[in-house]
Amino acid sequence: MLLVRCVPRPASRVTLFAMSTIRAQVHNGRLHFDAPTSLPEGTVIDLVADDEGDDLDPVERAALNEVIAQAHASVSSGKSRPASDLLAELGRK
Repeated sequence: MLLVRCVPRPASRVTLFAMSTIRAQVHNGRLHFDAPTSLPEGTVIDLVADDEGDDLDPVERAALNEVIAQAHASVSSGKSRPASDLLAELGRK
């Protein structure tokens, strides 16, 4: 099984707010897809192989998991703000 990321080219004038993941199988050296899409007809996309891995060692993985747990606890307790606010603030700097 090969997972690929679907990234519209800038020339396609299509803006996606989230990455789409589709599955493809290789048959006789060609990619075959059987996945519905909401992309407009004629959209050109670049397919990039994704190995779904990272280079974190056990210590780094534990540190990452701890930071994620802290962030989750912070959001759960109401200590968060919309990303749009943060981006606006960064844009002013």
